Amino acid sequence: MEWVYLVTAGFFEVGWAMGLKYSQGFTKILPSISTILGMIASFYFLSLSLKSLPLGNAYAIWTGIGTVGTVCLGVILFKEPINVMRMICIVLIVIGIVGLKLISAD
Repeated sequence: MEWVYLVTAGFFEVGWAMGLKYSQGFTKILPSISTILGMIASFYFLSLSLKSLPLGNAYAIWTGIGTVGTVCLGVILFKEPINVMRMICIVLIVIGIVGLKLISAD
């Protein structure tokens, strides 16, 4: 169950990171509220996963999910630039996430 919590925390991290963009520096109320709620949810689920997962692995995976998800949505929603080197770096992050999961004892 701890892995479900960790992935959920990662998805909420993507959500609040996207919310930061939409809140325009916390000047728009609804996106600001959803960003803060996403942060709380992300930290809550991360904390649940840390009851049994190693801190270093969980934190790296949590931020990796957030990074990959945010980059992908940034490209799709905000037309951020994408090039071969950027894609290679994202693939390396995914490989790191998968590697940490595979070597984890839990």
